[in-house]
Amino acid sequence: MQDDELLRYSRHILLDDIGIEGQTRILQGHALVIGAGGLGSPAAMYLACAGVGHITLADHDTVDLTNLQRQIAHTTASVGTPKVDSAACTLQALNPLLQVTAHALRADAQWLDQWVAQADVVLDCCDNFKTRHAVNAACVRHQKPLVSGAAIQFDGQISVYDPRNPVSPCYACVFPEDAGFEEARCSTMGVFAPLVGIIGAMQAAEALKLLTGVGRSLAGRLLMLDGRGMEWTEVRAPRNPSCTVCGQQHAASE
Repeated sequence: MQDDELLRYSRHILLDDIGIEGQTRILQGHALVIGAGGLGSPAAMYLACAGVGHITLADHDTVDLTNLQRQIAHTTASVGTPKVDSAACTLQALNPLLQVTAHALRADAQWLDQWVAQADVVLDCCDNFKTRHAVNAACVRHQKPLVSGAAIQFDGQISVYDPRNPVSPCYACVFPEDAGFEEARCSTMGVFAPLVGIIGAMQAAEALKLLTGVGRSLAGRLLMLDGRGMEWTEVRAPRNPSCTVCGQQHAASE
């Protein structure tokens, strides 16, 4: 670690739980962030500030004026440009020491197989169930921890799905693909601006904890936030042995 890095990350290094060794793990880490919008903006920005050495961003969308109410990685000047390019510029401005790889595309199974395999931690910051399930399946296949967040109106949620942990559920254990959950979009239902910042920042915190091995992750616990009353509810979520993605029956059939 160079002198400028020691100074930049000194407040992490001062923490006994992180120190030089933990900060080195962060610097050597590769985080894959799916979605560069409301959740992906604060999550990626905190990862960049913390010094994650390589951040890969994936998002197919362009910056729209309506995004600027909450998607803090983008500015008015970014309107009309790919979100990943706008976010990459923001991350490099925050921390020129890191590597940012930007992919202006919708993450599909083939792409995810390639990039999830290269990542140390994956952050699901997207806004639709199809992509969430594709990301989860790739993380299970490649045994990569997944930090999943969601926010709509005044409600947020976050959890960690860690296939390396034999008792941790995957995303499909908690939200089965065939359960018929109603798709909720900010464009039609709205979202309270700071809510995505709260959940996105927590996603970054969980990712950094996973990279450094600090504390206990949210694996097996789903936190739900009622933003109106600022009240948290925790639900314990066990692994489903019949899960079509990570269950024993599925594993035995492969």
